Amino acid sequence: MSACPCCSTLEYSQCCEPIIKGEVPAKTPEQVMRSRYSAYVKADINYLAESTHPEGRSDFDEEATRAWAENSDWEKLEILSTKGGGPDDNDGLVEFIAHFAQSGVEHKHHELAVFKKEDDRWFFLDGNPVKPTTVRNESPKVGRNEPCPCGSGKKFKKCCG
Repeated sequence: MSACPCCSTLEYSQCCEPIIKGEVPAKTPEQVMRSRYSAYVKADINYLAESTHPEGRSDFDEEATRAWAENSDWEKLEILSTKGGGPDDNDGLVEFIAHFAQSGVEHKHHELAVFKKEDDRWFFLDGNPVKPTTVRNESPKVGRNEPCPCGSGKKFKKCCG
C-alpha cells in the first residue's frame, strides 16, 4: 500500500485512485483537484483530459500536459482554500500550490482553479495563476551612517547595509 500523492494522509487506493479509474465520482472540487494532482504524478493524461470541463477541452494540450507530468518530480500539493463546491453548488474554487522540480530546479505552481458541475459531476474548468503579494517594509528606513538595527553597534553601512 502506498500513500496518496495528493498528501491527504489516505492510501492511494482509498483516495484518488478510485476517482481516477472512474469507479467513484469526485464529490467536491477539492477531490477533483487532488485527483488531478495525483494524475500528474502518475502521468495519467487520459484522466486529466476527462476531468477537464467540455468547455475547456479544446484548449487541452495533451502533448504539453504529458511532457510536464513526465518531466517533473512532483513533491507535494498544498490546498490553501476552497470556496463553494457544496452539494447544492454548481461552481467551486480551489486555491492550491503544487510543488515540483524539473532538472533539479524547485518550482511552485500557485493557482486558483475554477470548477463547474455538470450532470452531478465536477470538472476542472479553468485556472488562474496567483501572483505573489508585495511585501512592504513598514519600519522606518535606516540611513547608511545610522547605527545598525541588528544591535551590533556598528554603522548600518558597515554591518547589514
